[in-house]
Amino acid sequence: MAGPVRLYLASTSPARLATLRAVGIDPIALPSHVDEDAAVAGAGPLTPAQLVQLLARLKAEAVAAAGPGEGERFDGLILGGDSAFEIGGELHGKPHLPEVARERWHRQRGRSGVLHSGHWLIDARGGVGGRAVGGVSSTTVTFADDIDDEEIDAYIRTGEPLEVAGAFTIDSKGAGFITSVHGDPHTVVGLSVPLLRRLVGELGISWPDLWNR
Repeated sequence: MAGPVRLYLASTSPARLATLRAVGIDPIALPSHVDEDAAVAGAGPLTPAQLVQLLARLKAEAVAAAGPGEGERFDGLILGGDSAFEIGGELHGKPHLPEVARERWHRQRGRSGVLHSGHWLIDARGGVGGRAVGGVSSTTVTFADDIDDEEIDAYIRTGEPLEVAGAFTIDSKGAGFITSVHGDPHTVVGLSVPLLRRLVGELGISWPDLWNR
């Protein structure tokens, strides 16, 4: 019998890595080094779904072009992903700065928004050049209405919300501020497991063939 199909993750996100490992997949994580701001600026007007799909594709393609390492070639699937949070008609990526994260939290507590997560999967079995498929998963997140300013400031001081879309997490300290999730909760982490399974199937691969843990 053939061994498991290797998955290359075009990301070094600890949350995406943990999600994949929890469902039995130990990927090879490779940074994509995509200039997201330049890519979005050059693309013209995009819907939230189009934006995360575009960046997911660019990340997967950047890793495919760079290769897995000197003297090596890909033999598996390359997965790119990107997320953005939509609330009140605005789209939010990573805040990066404490003051930006604080301003967002003051506006989003007690409200609901939609976390969009784009996925792009390249079939690189036997080398780059195979088929590619993509999709977007969107999940509604509602925040508690009794979050006080001291809690927000304490959360920001941890540094956790600065490098995640929407300035929050569901799998770490930010979980206590979320009252409900409507849709796939893995989407909020940045990788929809059900969507990934469907995309893997579209490439003619059985989901259990990725299990290597």
